[in-house]
Amino acid sequence: MTRHLLVVVAVAVGACLVAAGTPAVRARTADNPHLVVYQGDRGPGAGKHIVFLAGDHEYRSEETLPALARLLARRYGFTCSVFFTIDPKTGFIEPGSSDISGLEALKTADLLVVFLRFQDFPDAEMQHIVEYLDRGGPVIGLRTATHAFQIQRPDAKFLKYTWRGVDGYPGGFGRQILGETWVSHYGTNHKQSSRLLLQQAEASHPILRGVKDVWVQSGGYTADPIEGSHVLALGQILDGMTPDSPPAADKKQMPVAWYRTYQSTSGKAGRVFTTTHGASEDLLNEGFRRVLVNATLWAAGLDASIRPANDVGLVGAFAPSTFAFGGFVKGVKPADLAGWDAPIPKR
Repeated sequence: MTRHLLVVVAVAVGACLVAAGTPAVRARTADNPHLVVYQGDRGPGAGKHIVFLAGDHEYRSEETLPALARLLARRYGFTCSVFFTIDPKTGFIEPGSSDISGLEALKTADLLVVFLRFQDFPDAEMQHIVEYLDRGGPVIGLRTATHAFQIQRPDAKFLKYTWRGVDGYPGGFGRQILGETWVSHYGTNHKQSSRLLLQQAEASHPILRGVKDVWVQSGGYTADPIEGSHVLALGQILDGMTPDSPPAADKKQMPVAWYRTYQSTSGKAGRVFTTTHGASEDLLNEGFRRVLVNATLWAAGLDASIRPANDVGLVGAFAPSTFAFGGFVKGVKPADLAGWDAPIPKR
């Protein structure tokens, strides 16, 4: 066989592996009804593993996270494992469920992306999250991740992570790791959208590199990030659902995106990026997608790979649902979202 033919065969085999995933990835996906994996191969994230946790009741994390994961895998080379809460009887995605398994995947994770709301995961699954945090793993939190956990079992092993926290750990996971817990809405959903005002003091930060014209459809949250947080953007509430809507005269500007470093119980430090936005419709804005892509590269320690003209185009069909409680697309399994071309969401 000639050298030229060997190269052609190697390229063809590599393309097949990218399309289908490695045998280990295929087996892991087939064995776990909660999981879909997008396998990247080229780019700054090649060889790095991101775990995404989707399970909020309103803002369509089950659409935001696979769309973001697919972009990061295809365009930046990451291996992206997206976990969904499901109905264990049917295997269909159920955003309000706390049914999840397989989080031992965090043992090999280089980054954790959280978009949960009021979840009460079994202690055995929470154990993997806590171990990840104990080693100072970087974290990205979207929207309702500030109140990711509502643990109501008094004997729960990891009760302190609940959104109100406990004595000595106020605000739980949201406040102590991400920088803020749930406080209140600030702006009316579906009537008031938000413009992100980038802060000049942080203009040179890698997460803001190339970012402009950021407008999101989700309303704001009240937030006062914990000491040590660096605010990248303030939210300007608009009286309307278009980017040119006028600012709401009765609303002040709230922090909506920040970065910080948390200290783990082992003494190790972990990078954190948090935004109080992230509804699936927010991903339609290129500026907001660039913030999330830049934040991913920064959190993963790939600051040098953040360039103003990096490709942040969505991959495959993406037609997000209008966010609402109970507004998720019914009858969809995680496996239905696999591959580069599967529509998100599947209708």
